[in-house]
Amino acid sequence: MSSLADSPVVLTGSEWRSQRAAHESRADRLVDARRGRALRGEPDPVEDFLFTYYPFRLSALRRWTPGSGVALMDAAELVDGRRFWAGADGLVRVAVPDGAQASRLDFSLRLCRAVAARPAFFGCFGLHEWAMVFGEAAQRRHGAWPLRLGAEGTDAVVRAMSIRCTHYDAFRFFTPGARPLNKLAPTLDARLENEQPGCIHVTMDLFKWSMKAQPWVSAELAADAFELAHVARTVDMRASPYDFSAIGLRPIPIETAQGRGEYEAEQRRLVGLAEPLRLRLAEQLSRALG
Repeated sequence: MSSLADSPVVLTGSEWRSQRAAHESRADRLVDARRGRALRGEPDPVEDFLFTYYPFRLSALRRWTPGSGVALMDAAELVDGRRFWAGADGLVRVAVPDGAQASRLDFSLRLCRAVAARPAFFGCFGLHEWAMVFGEAAQRRHGAWPLRLGAEGTDAVVRAMSIRCTHYDAFRFFTPGARPLNKLAPTLDARLENEQPGCIHVTMDLFKWSMKAQPWVSAELAADAFELAHVARTVDMRASPYDFSAIGLRPIPIETAQGRGEYEAEQRRLVGLAEPLRLRLAEQLSRALG
């Protein structure tokens, strides 16, 4: 590995091919279980979400890129006129983002910075999932699994607890009866003002922003974000009103003081895991725009 004046990092052919092979092997391990369940028609509330709510193909997670600021030797095979281009020096780099792409990267960067600068809120207790079935349990999204407290018990928890969801993409799935119970009314346009690091969905969204920023953000970072999103979604489902114990997800009973304490501890753990990843994402987005 060596440095040149016009590029922070240059990888030799053997170096970048080794990195690509390692990433592809890692990505295969990350999605193998999902592929098998899809073939068997078996639902999974964690991974189904990661590949449906976030509409990225398995192949997209597997696709390697070093991100911006890295030049590759002996890489003519990567030049496709879209993701990679070759310079006059013979080195291959990620293509420069055009106007629309740069605008998308800029929004992601501003969101990363806004979330990082905001204090975390730990009082939501995962009630967004409960608000998504309030008063309409018969139409619940995860119909293959029962509600732990039944329909009436689930509704009673929503009525008894204060809901303060800051995430628009969670709030928009609230049932009509639950929407007025939320202390906030987050909108798509107000994401920069509302999203905060304690939100489990904001942590999961690091995967979305990393994938939307391909190829300018490294594939390694996207895979790291996917792994963190998997951990966060697991906590999300454990704290939900559903009983997923049959597939090994022990419930976090947020309707009890002990359960709320456990949920907050998990939130704090996830904030600690997300903070360095968000910093890396911001650094790579800034490099791509710079």
